[in-house]
Amino acid sequence: MNAQEQTSPNGWRVFHGTGRPPVVPPPLPQAPPWRRFLGAPSQPAPPDEPEAAVRRLGPGDVTPQLGPDEIDTVNAALLLRRPLLITGPPGIGKSTLAYVISRELGLGRVLEWSIVSRTTLRDGLYVHDAMGRAQAIAAWQAGLRGTAAREPDGTGPATAHEGGAAPVPDDVNPAVVSAHSQLPPVLGDFITLGALGTALLPYDRPRVLLVDELDKSDIDLPNDLLHVLENGSYDVPELVRDAVDTARVHTSDPAGQALVRGGRVECREFPVVVITSNGEREFPAAFRRRCLPLELRTPSREQLLALVEGHLGVRPEGTERLVDEFVGRIRSGGTHSLDQLLNAVQMTTAGGFQANGDGRKLVEMLLRDLAKGR
Repeated sequence: MNAQEQTSPNGWRVFHGTGRPPVVPPPLPQAPPWRRFLGAPSQPAPPDEPEAAVRRLGPGDVTPQLGPDEIDTVNAALLLRRPLLITGPPGIGKSTLAYVISRELGLGRVLEWSIVSRTTLRDGLYVHDAMGRAQAIAAWQAGLRGTAAREPDGTGPATAHEGGAAPVPDDVNPAVVSAHSQLPPVLGDFITLGALGTALLPYDRPRVLLVDELDKSDIDLPNDLLHVLENGSYDVPELVRDAVDTARVHTSDPAGQALVRGGRVECREFPVVVITSNGEREFPAAFRRRCLPLELRTPSREQLLALVEGHLGVRPEGTERLVDEFVGRIRSGGTHSLDQLLNAVQMTTAGGFQANGDGRKLVEMLLRDLAKGR
């Protein structure tokens, strides 16, 4: 295969790092036989969220931060249906890559799963509101009792001393009683799929899932993820035990719902999984084997200038000086975030701001070394 065929729309490279929304979403290369899944029923296309992409990427073109090798790694992950494990210093733009991929390939809203030390696998898959369901069942039962307690002609409830049921408790929502007076509460109404659980629904085109800062997780979470990432499926035990064959549950998308059969969720197209890590610890070899590694480095001076222009729409006067100062601080061993540079440029170009005297103190604060903790 020559270079022209490799970069053509029908070649294996479908991602070029531009972040520009396509006129027509490009088709993805066919998955290898061992990464094909048969999830059903097919879900409607996810909603788009252009506002979130603008917040992350800016209104202009995306800075070409990725080189040819990095772009090839992203394309390999897309072809092989494997997660990307992105490492690099904090604030360098690792999570932004998920939005670049989503916007360039037209894959819709990015699903975000932010990891903390208490996060478990189930948090990412689904949540069962057992308390809410118990309250709904109590309200439904109270509604039945209230109906049974009425006189045969429907003129009014029977009193307790006449042998009728007790009145509906004061803490029961009358609207809930009315809505559920005939049918019991449906289990699926109290189950909400998490970001990971939603990404594994059977969509015709893959969803983009951002697993942010996995290195902050409990030591067991990467191992717990192995089965799900390998099989592209999971069970919801509460639905498996339920007598109903299908259930409509809530998803992580705004007002989103999905149909689940037999309590099992299996993807149709494995999602584009972008996992970020600040390198605070090593992951197990079995986990790393299932991911493609991608290390991001600090952008060059030219890339930083383009980044500022992409976010602000212009290159304000004094941007070069701030970028040079920012690069110098990084080269001296400091820990800095791209957000700090954007904040400093925005602040110093505000009307009437003087970047000397007391204003200089504010610039120093905005560009402070994050490793020093203050």
